[in-house]
Amino acid sequence: MKITNALRIRHSGLDPESSVVLFTNEEKSRDSGFPLTTAGMTEGRTADGRPKSSNMSRQLETALTTHDHRQLVERGISLKTLESQLATFQRGIPFTNLKRACRLNDGIRSLDSLDTPAVIQNFERARTTGRTMKFVPASGVGTRMFKFLETARLRRTSNAPTPTEELNQFFSNLPKFAFYHDLKNVLSSQGQQLDRLLAKNNYHPVIDALLDSLNYARLPKGLMAFHRYTGTTRTPIEEHLVEAADYVKDDAGRARVHFTVSPDHQLVVQQRIEKARHALGPDHVSWVVGCSAQKPSTDTVAVTMGNDLFRDSDDNLLFRPAGHGALLSNLQELHGDVVFIKNIDNVVPDHLKETGSHYKRILGGLLVGLQDTLFSFLTQLESGATSSTLLERITEWANQSLTLTVPNRWHARTVSQKAQWLFTWLNRPIRVCGMVPNVNHPGGGPFWVEQENGTTSLQIVETSQVDPDSPTQRKIFASSTHFNPVDMVCGVRDYQGNPFNLDGFVDPDTGFIAQKSYKGRELKALELPGLWNGGMAKWHSVFVEIPRETFNPVKTVLDLLSSEHQPPERP
Repeated sequence: MKITNALRIRHSGLDPESSVVLFTNEEKSRDSGFPLTTAGMTEGRTADGRPKSSNMSRQLETALTTHDHRQLVERGISLKTLESQLATFQRGIPFTNLKRACRLNDGIRSLDSLDTPAVIQNFERARTTGRTMKFVPASGVGTRMFKFLETARLRRTSNAPTPTEELNQFFSNLPKFAFYHDLKNVLSSQGQQLDRLLAKNNYHPVIDALLDSLNYARLPKGLMAFHRYTGTTRTPIEEHLVEAADYVKDDAGRARVHFTVSPDHQLVVQQRIEKARHALGPDHVSWVVGCSAQKPSTDTVAVTMGNDLFRDSDDNLLFRPAGHGALLSNLQELHGDVVFIKNIDNVVPDHLKETGSHYKRILGGLLVGLQDTLFSFLTQLESGATSSTLLERITEWANQSLTLTVPNRWHARTVSQKAQWLFTWLNRPIRVCGMVPNVNHPGGGPFWVEQENGTTSLQIVETSQVDPDSPTQRKIFASSTHFNPVDMVCGVRDYQGNPFNLDGFVDPDTGFIAQKSYKGRELKALELPGLWNGGMAKWHSVFVEIPRETFNPVKTVLDLLSSEHQPPERP
């Protein structure tokens, strides 16, 4: 298996002409004032039993100041974690080795055999007893949604910006946006009339009011007005609450939802949630809503292009958010059971919700059914009452349902050895992920991936994980027929009902190193393995095809003009 030992820098795609920087081993080690090596990194013990410092630890302790140690303590970052991050910068991260793209009936299951009363009943059994909840990553802000409006502001030369197709579409359809009346009111409070400004093509005050007065350029997506209803509007947060009432509400009327947000916006999001809980229908729903921010302990240290610790003008170490993979800690602390994960901007108005909710029930029912069998087998294996017949049944089921590949010389192992190996392999978290047919959609998708031991597994792979210099790997990635809409349900408890330690099922070699800048200075930043990529790499993964209409994200404000985000047409 080919492993490219280079530092991977995030790039926009797999075009060989795209801007991508790779660092070879020679370039990595050159001019590094902090020459860390992986040799001697095993801790070991001294003669009197104290932990023995590794070469890297000793070098690191010498390089760190008292103030550095204080920074680490305040963030909750251990010296061992810092050491691991620096070692990753030194050795680089290998690219993922794609075997082939998943296809329908080759890694992706068809809905034909799953849309059955039995599957739905499995889900209802979990829902009514309070096992289900939603987990919504919601820290994104609207900067990219309004990029073309920001560009128009930067090119301000007259009252009317240079017309573009995007600007024309935006202003000619302005009344169709849910924020239209808010925009009209804020302009009125400033002594301006929206209709008059539009009639005179005086667009800049309108752009300023939207991006600055309403703060949409910096507002979390979850707090923006997305959808119009009679006499009111709804934000994505409110739509997620209503959606939760449809498919995670238990028999006691409780619908559990958890949002992860930026620390800067946590208070305002919590206030909006509290207001929504009391204002929204339907009746007989009690929303149990949680809100958490990415933890400082999950941030990663920045380094210079020569792998020295990066310091700001005040000689502080610089730490950066480590991407959505850091949310694994938030997911862990929920102590959930059957957890649906869906992005904040993938919501629809009420008249379209039933389609998505129906497929959520199917995904959830499939997961619960798999757990029923999985937990039964684990209980039998734990009891010790195993036989060759039972092991054959387990192996056959796991091969068909969970893509099990037994190790070499399996038949030479004793019954006891097989039972122990199967128990360890089976006892891990499980996820069922919806996959949408690809229609020129950029982003990650489902693939068969070769592991270091030669086995293959189902993984969700992003463009940044693929070697851009390998025509074979690029071809496999481009051949994908489905993409990942982030529409999944996760089983995060074991057969005894205990929460898994999710950190134990992460593949650390699936993060990536990105080239960034800080106040004009170049640096390298480390992102943790993505939450649904390497963060769940060692989970049981089951992929299911779901319809395209279940995926309606809002990446630009113009997406809100699509029929999926507009009120139903009146007869």
